[in-house]
Amino acid sequence: MKTVFSSLQLNHRPTKEMADGQLVDAVEIPRRAEIVHEHVKLAGFGEILEPKDFGRAPLTRVHTEDYVSFLETFWADWLAEGRDGKEAFPFVWPVRGLRDDRVPEHIDGKLGRFSFDAGSPLTVGTWEAAAASANTALTAAELVKSGDRVAFGLCRPPGHHAGPDYYGGYCFLNNASVATQWLLDQGASKVALLDIDYHHGNGSQTIFEHRSDVLFLSVHADPAHEYPYFLGYADETGKGEGEGYTANYPLPFGTPITPWMDALEHACKRIKAYGAEALVISLGMDTFERDPISKFKLKTDDFPGVGERLAQLNLPTTFIMEGGYAVDDLGRNTTALLGGFLSRL
Repeated sequence: MKTVFSSLQLNHRPTKEMADGQLVDAVEIPRRAEIVHEHVKLAGFGEILEPKDFGRAPLTRVHTEDYVSFLETFWADWLAEGRDGKEAFPFVWPVRGLRDDRVPEHIDGKLGRFSFDAGSPLTVGTWEAAAASANTALTAAELVKSGDRVAFGLCRPPGHHAGPDYYGGYCFLNNASVATQWLLDQGASKVALLDIDYHHGNGSQTIFEHRSDVLFLSVHADPAHEYPYFLGYADETGKGEGEGYTANYPLPFGTPITPWMDALEHACKRIKAYGAEALVISLGMDTFERDPISKFKLKTDDFPGVGERLAQLNLPTTFIMEGGYAVDDLGRNTTALLGGFLSRL
């Protein structure tokens, strides 16, 4: 199995975030990617490659042009406004009753228009890191398209909360969705996008919920009690042409491996019945029992079995790294799951 990673992904270096109504130390930090990279090397899974540069075109297949341009030019615009802070946070949003069809000219208005929370600061290196992360996902997908059975896109920042024209949840470009759309553009007629992060992949669902060429499935914490709160309920099954091609499996706080695996099993059966030609997995490792911002109870010894079950789908598979914030355990847990997958090939 080849892994794709770029050190440019470390250039997004937030120090603070808004969480639970307070400004606290950031948990989505460069060390997350560094430790996974170290453990992948130690595991000896295979080559670790630099990503190719795919340019803007694949990004604007899932994100709007004005949103991508906003991210690309944001820091220069921020400095041009005379701001001297190291991190930028939005503070006003176009909620119900306000207009969202206009992009304000002022930088604070733009921040609100293109975000959905205040927990994801933009920094001097955000665009460079996010673009490298998307290229990492695309390069992993290209490896699979070229004949590799599996590839691992060690993406950071993560991506599954980013929607067509907004960022949030530490996510700026939706890496898994960009990779999924690229596979479709290269000739696949059906792709399954399975999200096993602790948090619901609201951005990915929003991008694909009107379509039948992507089956989106997410096993996650119940949004009635957990971020992102406003999407990820079991009654969301797709819209229009996409009706029946979204499946959500919200689970309660404290969920251990057995009920979690039951939900995964149901999702795997849906993927099999769908007849997917390729599988993209949003690989969140924040289901771990000691994750500092999550409340599931999966253990390190549980993760090989997760990988084994995913391998049994027997599909060309692209793993895309998402969340996981128990940094000291993150590399061990990630390689445990990937190792379980490889053991069944």
